[in-house]
Amino acid sequence: MTTLEQEQSRTVADGARPLPLTLAVPAAVLAGVALLLAFPPYGMWPLAPVGVALLAAAAHRRRLRAGAGLGFLAGVALFAPLLEWTNLHTGYLPWALLSLLQAAYLALLGAATAWVSPLADRHRAAWPLLTGVLWVGQEALRDRTPFGGFPWGRLAFSQDTSPMLRLAALGGAPLVTFAVAVAGGILVAVAWRDWRRAPGQWRPVAGLTAGLVALLAAGPAVPAEVRGADGTVTVAIVQGNVPRLGLDFNAQRQAVLNNHVDATLELAERVTEGGQPRPDLVVWPENSSDIDPLRNPAAGERIGQAADAIGAPILVGAVLAGPEAGQVRNVGLLWRPGTGVDLDQTYVKRHPVPFAEYVPLRSLARMVSSQVDRVSSDFVPGDRPGVVDAGAAVLGDVICFEVAYDGIVRDTVTGGAQLLVVQTNNATFDVAEARQQLAMVRLRAVEHGRAALMASTVGVSGFVTPDGRVDGATGFNTAAVVVRQMELGNGRTPATTAGVWPEVALTALAVAALAGAAVLRRRREVAPG
Repeated sequence: MTTLEQEQSRTVADGARPLPLTLAVPAAVLAGVALLLAFPPYGMWPLAPVGVALLAAAAHRRRLRAGAGLGFLAGVALFAPLLEWTNLHTGYLPWALLSLLQAAYLALLGAATAWVSPLADRHRAAWPLLTGVLWVGQEALRDRTPFGGFPWGRLAFSQDTSPMLRLAALGGAPLVTFAVAVAGGILVAVAWRDWRRAPGQWRPVAGLTAGLVALLAAGPAVPAEVRGADGTVTVAIVQGNVPRLGLDFNAQRQAVLNNHVDATLELAERVTEGGQPRPDLVVWPENSSDIDPLRNPAAGERIGQAADAIGAPILVGAVLAGPEAGQVRNVGLLWRPGTGVDLDQTYVKRHPVPFAEYVPLRSLARMVSSQVDRVSSDFVPGDRPGVVDAGAAVLGDVICFEVAYDGIVRDTVTGGAQLLVVQTNNATFDVAEARQQLAMVRLRAVEHGRAALMASTVGVSGFVTPDGRVDGATGFNTAAVVVRQMELGNGRTPATTAGVWPEVALTALAVAALAGAAVLRRRREVAPG
């Protein structure tokens, strides 16, 4: 029997046709729902491989357009509710456009899954690996395009309570995504067979099941100790809250600044009375001072008052004017007691959010929605990693959504950061967005073997240990001050050392799989009969 005849025989044996559309369409929608429920605030992480498996089954052996359509359905079912927080104060149009754009990447994934179906049929044991590399390739593209990409909703970010989280220390978020997708590929490879033909079915099923168990066991086997531990530091997070949630938090900027100053002064009183240890560092969130303290003496005086009272440097989330007219900068500004602002230790956000902090193609965007003019001044990006020497510790500062981008966080660690700090403002969103962001912080802590913290204006704030555990998490839309002792790290994990290369390698395998499927399809076309 020829190779082609053997392949045709296997295909006939387990059903040569794709799933009927009456099953494939619900499967695609359920795939998106399962993926959604894997993310915070739901946190049902085992459903992520289930969602991957359902989409793989729905798109298998379909034409490219059908595969793309099914992937798009799954994408809408995932991203529309996952990103619902984007419509709370800006209306439905930005939310709808962003959700549809993200769903388009899952459409590409659906088409790619359909394209490599001949490879999965010919080499059934390779199906999980094909699924894994295609997911990594899709995310690599989505994380970078357009306008620098939007990595929200990566499979890796659904695994903050999963045993697979520790794989981040070996290969970062791409390796965790790969592991989740491989697990989904194993599920579909086990399920996709003609169970009426009982003889011999247990062997491949047993092998694939053993592979799934090994995959789940691999994560906890990764060491999670503080790598290169170098002492401890006492850090206070000040969550001052805002008078009211919404886009007009900027109109309340004096009240927001006062909230953070007053909360710090109250902490200083407790320290003086002996009820609280004096922190070595105080962290205020993004937008804690939207009044430029370098140009407004009153704002600078208030921040200086807080720093002098607490007797420790404050990392202030501030908005500064310039460098040119009509421009502003989103910064982490170190304010030392006694001496004031340290301009040598200032981080300017490197990845402003398009259409929120700056408007690309403004004249064209205005034709879609006049809401773009709410962004009256464009934020300009910085050009240096957020390595801030606060004296007691060297900080790796990233601001808000930057925590989702692998390279921005990694640059701070390779630049010498001993502690990861995420300054964020969730006043325009909701608790779901805040918890999704905290899940990213947990992954980054494990990825780089660094203790980390997230400081938010309204919550959720909290501390994260190098093995991903959360301590001192605050509530949402409330004022809070939390003080913890944190371990400093100086070593590098394999993920930090490897950098982008695990993602490059897995994406290259995805491209090779697409090329291999093209060759196999071509051979089928020219085969006799």
